[in-house]
Amino acid sequence: MNVNIQQEDGRKKTFNEINITPLTDIFLVLLIIMMVIAPSFQSMDNNIKMPEINSGLAIETKNATVSITKDGSFYVNETKVAPENLYESLNSLVANLEKKEVVVRADKETKSSEIMKVMKAAQDAGFEKMIVAGEPLGSRQQKELEKNEEKG
Repeated sequence: MNVNIQQEDGRKKTFNEINITPLTDIFLVLLIIMMVIAPSFQSMDNNIKMPEINSGLAIETKNATVSITKDGSFYVNETKVAPENLYESLNSLVANLEKKEVVVRADKETKSSEIMKVMKAAQDAGFEKMIVAGEPLGSRQQKELEKNEEKG
């Protein structure tokens, strides 16, 4: 939109002004459309099933192993450990290991916050690498850990 403005010295000056109201309306409509469509993208992710692991590298048993059962019990090398003592248990193992690696085996129903506790304790203890076992801790293995705890 061009508007001529009379200056004090008698010359006319052209003033170009942009009306942004239609542009704002277009962006508002696009925002509303995206807000309506966005929740449908999230519902598609619920149908994805994670693949099972059919092959992979064998995990060395020389490493420190932390097992987590579905009820949240921690076992360091098959010895039950309270969550608050996890750091001390890992710290006592790190000096005797050639590779500063910790293997985490967890039940598929284990909360990610439990695994984060292991990650934090392992990092504080000085471990350089954390390996998450590909297959979840089976119910038979959980029962074996509980039997070993009762014996020891």
